[in-house]
Amino acid sequence: MSADSMEIDDSLYSRQRYVLGDSAMQQMAQSSVFLSGMGGLGVLTLHDTKQCETWDLGSNFFLRQDDVLTQRNRALAVHPRVAELNPYVHVDTSSSSLDLSTDLSFLKRYQCVILTETRLSLQKKINDFCHFHQPPIRFIGCDAYGICVRVFCDFGDQFEVSDPTGEEAKEMFIQNITQGKPGVVTCMDSRTHGLQTGQSVLFREVNGMDSLNGTARQVTVLSPYSFTIGDTSCLQPYAHGGFFLLVKTPRTYSFETMEQQLSEPQVLTPDFSKPEAPLQIHAAMLALDAFQEQHNRLPNIGCCQDLVRCLSRTAQGSLPPLAAAVGGIASQEVLKALTGKFAPLQQWFYLDAIEVVKPLQSLSAEEFSPRGDRYDGLRVCIGETMCLELHKLRVFMVGCGAIGCEMLKNFALLGVGLAKSSGEVCVTDPDLIEKSNLNRQFLFRSQHIQKPKSTTAAVATLEINPEMQVDAHLNKVCPATEGVYNDLFYSRLHLVVTALDNVEARRYVDSRSVSNQKALLDSGTMGTKGHTEIIVPNLTESYNSHRDPPEEEIPFCTLKSFPAVIEHTIQWARDKFESAFAHKPTIYNMFWQTHSSAEAVLQRMQQRETLEGAFQVVKLLSRRPSQWEHCIILARLKFDKYFKRKALQLLHSFPLDTRLKDGSLFWQSPKRPPSPIEFDLKDSLHFSFVVSAARLYAEIYNIPYSEKDLSQEAVSRMLSEITIPEYRPAEKRIETDENVKKPDQMKLSVSSEEEREAIAQLEEAITADHVTPERLRMSPRMFEKDDDLNGHMDFVAAASSLRARMYSIEVADRLKTKRIAGKIIPAIATATAAVAGLVSLELVKVVGGYGFESFNNCFFNLAIPVMVLTEAAPVKRTQIREDISFSIWDRWTVWGHQHFSLSDFIKAVLVNYGVEPTMVVHGVKMLYVPVMPGHNKRLKLTMQKLIKPSVDRRYVDLTVSFAPESDGDEDLPGPPVRYYFSPDGDAHSA
Repeated sequence: MSADSMEIDDSLYSRQRYVLGDSAMQQMAQSSVFLSGMGGLGVLTLHDTKQCETWDLGSNFFLRQDDVLTQRNRALAVHPRVAELNPYVHVDTSSSSLDLSTDLSFLKRYQCVILTETRLSLQKKINDFCHFHQPPIRFIGCDAYGICVRVFCDFGDQFEVSDPTGEEAKEMFIQNITQGKPGVVTCMDSRTHGLQTGQSVLFREVNGMDSLNGTARQVTVLSPYSFTIGDTSCLQPYAHGGFFLLVKTPRTYSFETMEQQLSEPQVLTPDFSKPEAPLQIHAAMLALDAFQEQHNRLPNIGCCQDLVRCLSRTAQGSLPPLAAAVGGIASQEVLKALTGKFAPLQQWFYLDAIEVVKPLQSLSAEEFSPRGDRYDGLRVCIGETMCLELHKLRVFMVGCGAIGCEMLKNFALLGVGLAKSSGEVCVTDPDLIEKSNLNRQFLFRSQHIQKPKSTTAAVATLEINPEMQVDAHLNKVCPATEGVYNDLFYSRLHLVVTALDNVEARRYVDSRSVSNQKALLDSGTMGTKGHTEIIVPNLTESYNSHRDPPEEEIPFCTLKSFPAVIEHTIQWARDKFESAFAHKPTIYNMFWQTHSSAEAVLQRMQQRETLEGAFQVVKLLSRRPSQWEHCIILARLKFDKYFKRKALQLLHSFPLDTRLKDGSLFWQSPKRPPSPIEFDLKDSLHFSFVVSAARLYAEIYNIPYSEKDLSQEAVSRMLSEITIPEYRPAEKRIETDENVKKPDQMKLSVSSEEEREAIAQLEEAITADHVTPERLRMSPRMFEKDDDLNGHMDFVAAASSLRARMYSIEVADRLKTKRIAGKIIPAIATATAAVAGLVSLELVKVVGGYGFESFNNCFFNLAIPVMVLTEAAPVKRTQIREDISFSIWDRWTVWGHQHFSLSDFIKAVLVNYGVEPTMVVHGVKMLYVPVMPGHNKRLKLTMQKLIKPSVDRRYVDLTVSFAPESDGDEDLPGPPVRYYFSPDGDAHSA
C-alpha cells in the first residue's frame, strides 16, 4: 500500500492517531508494502497466483461465492473490497510467479515485504535479499497451519525505534529532593512514578534547586515513590515545587536473518504454563516445512495424539480465529517496520490452539474429512460434530463497534448461527455509524455513515456468509430493556458475547448472564493493549467478581480554582460547556414545561413559595439575548469573567506572599498562581473563544447567524464597540483543599436581595411582553467531539488553552484536548483483530463443553510486544456452615403465593436449605433486619405487600444473610434467593 504525503483526516483517523502519533501516521502514508498470500492471514493481499476455491470462503472474509464459481484470481477478487476500505490508500495487484528463480529486484521499491503461504526455502531467499539490501527492506513472514501459527520478523542489522513503549509521559509532582551523593527524589502524595532503573527524567519548575530545571537525569529506582538522580550535593537546597517527566529514549534493535534464526531462535513466550511450547512448535513447523519441500504437499489428514501429530493432521486446515489473532499481531509489526514506533518482535512468535483439538483425538478420521463446502478447512481442525454445534449456536452479542464487527467476521467464517440449523446471532447496538468508525470497523463503508451499526453490520455479515441468521436490534441492554431481554430471551441462548466500551454496561450484562446461567465472553482494547475474559457457569468467576480501581476524580477545588496540569483545564472547559450549553437549557425547558404561565410563577414567588430552579431560570430569561450582537457581548463578558476576574479575585483573596499556618507558602506546587488575561482582539485564541461561545449562545437561544457574522471583520467591529466595566475583587470565601465542599454537599441558599431581584426581573419581562412561548424554550447542545463544524471543540479547546495560559500550564494541542474532553479511548484495528480472534477461540471451547483447564484468559500489549495467556479464574465457594456453601453461580429458590408472609419465606429457606436468614434485603430496601425498630412486626406481612411488585413481575431476587457460627463474627452472606410470587412461576395476581 502506498499513499502520497497528506494532511491527516482526523475525522477518519482520530482514534488511531492517539495510538501512533502524527509522525508515524505520515511515515505510513508514504510507505509501500508488498504482501503475498491469500489464505486466512493475507486478507489485504497484493500478490497471489492462486484461484478462488470453496475452501477459501471459510478463511477469507473478502471472498464471495461468485468468485469461486468464476474461478477468479484471489488477488483480483479481493482487490475492490480492500481498496474501498480506505480512499487514501492506493492498492495494486499482482499475479506474477514468485519462486526461487524469480528476479527479486522488483522488491527494491518497497519498505516492507510480508509473505504468507510461502515455502520456507523461498522465504529464506527473499529474507536474505531484504536483509542485505541498503537500506534494509523490513521482512515479515507469517504462516498458519491448522492449529499452529507463526510470525517471523527481520528489520535489519540496525533498526532504530523512537518510542519503544508508546506510553504517554505524565507530569509527576515532587515532594522533596535531597542534597546528596546521590540525591533522592520523592513523589508528592505517595504517587507511584512507574519508572525503571536506567530511564531518564526531565525536571521543570523546581524552586531552590533551580539548576535541575531543563536537565535530564538518569534514575535508579529505590521504591515505587522514590528514586535517585546522581550527585546533587553541590546544588542549592530544594525549596518547593517542581515536577518531572519521563524522557523518551530511542533504542536500536539488531535482527538476524531467518537462516541464522532457524537453529537458535529468539522466541516470545505467550503461555508461561507451557514455556517449552514455542520451541516445540518451532521444531514441529520446521519438520512440516521439510515435509512440504520433500513431497510438494502438506501431510494428509490423520489422527491427533501429540503436538507434532496434531499439527500434521490439521496442517491443511484453517482455524479462522487463530488466523485473525496472529494477523492482528503481524499487522502491528508491519506498522512498527514502517514507522519505528514501538518495540519490534524479536524474532519469532508462535501460538497454538492444541487445547481446542486435544479433546477430539478419539474421533474417527471421517469426522475431519472434507465435504466440499466452505467449512472444510475448519472441519479439518475441529471435526464435523463441532461444526454442527457451531451452526446450531444461538448467540447474543451486545455492542457492534470495533470488536463487534470483528466478532461477526469470525462468526461468519466459523459458521455460527446458521438459519438451516435453527441457530442465530442476535446483535444489539443503539449507536449510529460515524466517520471515525470506518478506520477500524471494517463492516462499514462511507455510504453507511449515520446508519445504525447493528443493522448495517448484519447485512455485511450475511454478504460474507449468507447461510447465517442475524437478528439486529437497536436497543441498549440495561434495566430499562429487561422487558425485551428477559429470562425467556436468555433461556433460548447458548452464550453471550460483550463487545462494549464501558465498565458499567459490562457489569450489567455480566449480572444478567450469571443470573441466567449463561457463559459470557468478554474482551476489550485500549490502544495496543487488549484483554479477554472467559466466564463459564459453575467453572469460573464472573466479571463482577473483580473490580478495577475507580477512576481518580479531580477534586472540586482543583477544577474550580487551582488547576495544576492540562487535564484539569480541559475538564474545567468541558464542564463549562456542559453547564452553559446543556444543563442550564435543559433545566430551563423542564421548568417551563412544569410551569407554563410566567404570571403564575411570579405570583407564587411573590408569596414566597419555593420553586425549584426558579431563580436560575428567571436569570436566564432576563439575560436572554435576542440578536447575534447580544451573543457576542455575552461571550466577551464571559471571557473577562473566566480569564481576568477569576484571577484578580484569587490573587485578592490569596496574595502571592500568603502563608499557611505552618509557615509554608500558599502558592507552591502543585498550586499555581493565576495571571489575569487582558482581552486582545489580535490574539487568535481570544477571538476563537468569543466566536465559538457566541455561536453556542446563539444556538441554544435559537438566534440566527450567518457565516458573514462569524468573520473576523464583523466580530472585530462589534467587539470594538463593547465597553467592559472595571472589576473590583470582593471579600469572599474561596474553596481550598482545607475548606472545600463538593457540589452535592452545597446548599443553594438565596438571599432576600436576590429574591427581590428575581421577582423584579420577572415582573419587568412580563411587562415588556418578553415572556412569549418562543422565549420560554431553549435548545440544549449535547457535546459532540467528532463534528469539527459544530464549534463544540472550538469552545473547549480555546477555553482550556486560555485557562492553561492563565495558570502557566503548558497548552495541549487540539488532538489531545479532544481525547481528554471527549473521553476517547485510543483504538487501532490490529489490537481489535487480535482480541476478537482470541476470544473466538474460547467460544469453540465453550461450545465443545471443554473442562476448566482448557480455558484461557489473555492480556497483551502489541507495542512492547507482550502476550500473557493465563488460566481462567476458578470459581470460589463461600462456606456458610460446615456442610453448606455457595458460589456466584448458585441460586436458591422459594415458591410463594398471594398470602405468603415474610415469616413463611424465612421458614422456607430454613427447611429447604438448612439455615435460617437473619436479614432479607430487596435491592436497596431492607425488608427484614431484626435490630431495626418495627421489623419484627413485618414477619406477619405478605411478601407481596412488602415488595409491591409490578403486575407482570414473576419473581424477585433477594439478598439474604445468616448468623455467624461464632459470636462476634460478622453475618455471613448467602446466594441470591429467587422468590416467585406464585407456585407456578406466573405473574402474580394484583
